[in-house]
Amino acid sequence: MEKYIDIFLNSYSGYLNYLKEEILYWKWDNYFYGLIAISLVVWLLEIIFPWRKQQAIFRKDFWLDLFYVFFNFFLLNLILLIALSNVTAQLINDSLGMFGLELMSIQLFSLSELPKPLALLVFFIISDFIQWNVHRLLHTIPFLWKIHKTHHSIKEMGFAAHFRYNWMEPLVYKSILYIPIILIGGINLQDVFIVHFISIAIGHLNHANLGWDYGILKFIFNNPKMHIWHHSKKMPNKQGVNFGISLSIWDYLFKTSYIPASGRDIELGFHDENEFPKDFIKQEIYPFIK
Repeated sequence: MEKYIDIFLNSYSGYLNYLKEEILYWKWDNYFYGLIAISLVVWLLEIIFPWRKQQAIFRKDFWLDLFYVFFNFFLLNLILLIALSNVTAQLINDSLGMFGLELMSIQLFSLSELPKPLALLVFFIISDFIQWNVHRLLHTIPFLWKIHKTHHSIKEMGFAAHFRYNWMEPLVYKSILYIPIILIGGINLQDVFIVHFISIAIGHLNHANLGWDYGILKFIFNNPKMHIWHHSKKMPNKQGVNFGISLSIWDYLFKTSYIPASGRDIELGFHDENEFPKDFIKQEIYPFIK
C-alpha cells in the first residue's frame, strides 16, 4: 500500500513540475500552447465562416466552456487523472506478476514492427473505435448518462464546447482505453501526443459554429454538420445518434448515423434540461445527486 501512496504523491509533484515547464518553456510537443493554438485557429474559423450568423462570437456559456477547456485539459490531470493512471499501471503490473506474467507476455502485437505512419494510423483507428463504443455506453447506461449530461447541456455550439464534460467522463474513457494500450505494444508518448492532438483538432471543429461536412470525406471523418445532430434535443430514438469521436465511419457501418436535414437551427440539449444545474460546481457533482 505504501508503494501505491508514494506513486500517487509523486505523480502530483511530477505533473506539477511538468505543467510549469509547459507554461514557461516552448517546445514542439507543448500541450499548453498546442491547445491554445488549436483553439485560436478554430475560433478564428468560426468568426470568418460562421454557420449560424446570428450566433454571437461570445456565445451563450462561452466563458464557462473556456474554463472547462483549461480545467479538464490541465487541472483535472493535475488533481486526479495522472496519479490514478500511474497507480493503475502499477496495479496491473503487480497483478500480472502474481501469475508469473509480464506486460510484454500478454501483448497481442507490437506497433513498433510497423512503419511509423502506419503504426500511428492503426493506433488512431483502434483508439477511436473503442471511444465510439464508450460514447454509446454513456448514452445507454443511466448512471453514465448522468455523467454525460454535462456535455449535452450545451445550448449553442462552439469550439470550446468540446471540453465541457464532467470530471468522471475521462475516467470512463481512459479506464477502457487503457486495455488496448496494454495489449498493443510499441506505443510511446510521442505517438500518443500526435494522435491526441489530431483528435482534439477534429473535436474542436465538430463543435464549432461551422457548416462543413468535408464532402465525400464525411463518410470517414466526423464533422460539424453531422455532430450537431448528436446534440439535438429531439432524437429519433432513446439511445442517441452519431456517436463518432474523430471518425464517422463507425456510425455508417453500425447504422447509428442520422442527418435528416440541415441542423443549423435545431434546438440543442435534452428533455429534462431545466432540472440540470447551470454552474460549474453543481454540474461536477450532478451524477451523485438523486
